[in-house]
Amino acid sequence: MLGRVQEVLGAARADLAAAGTAAEVAAVRKEVLGKSGALPVLRRALGGLDERERKAAGSALHTAQQDITAAIEEKERALLDAEPALARPMDVTVPGLAPGSGGLHPTTRLMYDLNDAFAALNFEVYEGPELSSELFEFDHMNFPADHPARESMDTYWLAGTADERAERRLCMRPHLTGASIRYMREHEPPFRFVYPGRVYRNESTDARHERAFFQYEVLLVDEVVPLTMGRFLVDTILDTVFGTPVTTRMRTGFFPFVEPGFEVDMRCRVCDGQGCRTCGRVGWLEVMPGGSPHPNVLRAAGLDPGRWSGCYVNVGLDRLVMMRYGIDDVRLLHSADLRFLNQFA
Repeated sequence: MLGRVQEVLGAARADLAAAGTAAEVAAVRKEVLGKSGALPVLRRALGGLDERERKAAGSALHTAQQDITAAIEEKERALLDAEPALARPMDVTVPGLAPGSGGLHPTTRLMYDLNDAFAALNFEVYEGPELSSELFEFDHMNFPADHPARESMDTYWLAGTADERAERRLCMRPHLTGASIRYMREHEPPFRFVYPGRVYRNESTDARHERAFFQYEVLLVDEVVPLTMGRFLVDTILDTVFGTPVTTRMRTGFFPFVEPGFEVDMRCRVCDGQGCRTCGRVGWLEVMPGGSPHPNVLRAAGLDPGRWSGCYVNVGLDRLVMMRYGIDDVRLLHSADLRFLNQFA
């Protein structure tokens, strides 16, 4: 047994001396120390020896394993030290390459620009919850009980709450306007605040519509707020977005939460009013509905409509991003396609 141990030790040292790669060293380790290697096989044979031979052979095996392990580790270090640090010589005079950097998503960039513009007008930025209820999104917003927006074809209702009503019937917010009630109940008038965020609607997607998209809403409430204030807010938004005069038109619009209401269309900047799939071939794109808060909405917020008035502006943020950068399909903004997003880095 002692002679066999010395043979294994000598062969292992010879193989290590001849090894020129890490793979060859690993092969020696497996052949000598592996589960079926030479030393484990000899160790399993110790049980057939008498007590004196078993003790001497066991000690020799232990010493041999330590020697071989140390020799393998030394060989591995030697190979590592001898390996070149670079596959080819490095020319230190060649200028380095600047590391790549990320950038803000175009929707986020526009949101920040609008936040800055309204902060300069003493507006506060507010964030409401994405998970809301029928109470805040429809009841407080003066939506009739039979309004189609309450149906599942338009709104994502949470499973298990379909038979509930008001605050117990939960949904993903279909618009941002319900957040205005939350803000007004938490603060004292007068109010100046904006509240950007993502909303969710159960509808078919196309070049102008998505199921999850961004809006940006503005609300000003004071004792005297003329409807012309809406025009000023719209101009502030468009001047911030484009930096140049924008052709718009303002027309009467109906929304349950405002009275009176208006809609602002801007000339499509993708086709310059000639008609394309982005604007539905009409040359105009609806971007900002709004109006004065309905008296029922003010009452829901705890305000006296005989004293307080205001002005909503509800911005389709994704559509403004499309106009700002000439994007012809809103789905690109939510695609996570790096070929598209890298243009804004």
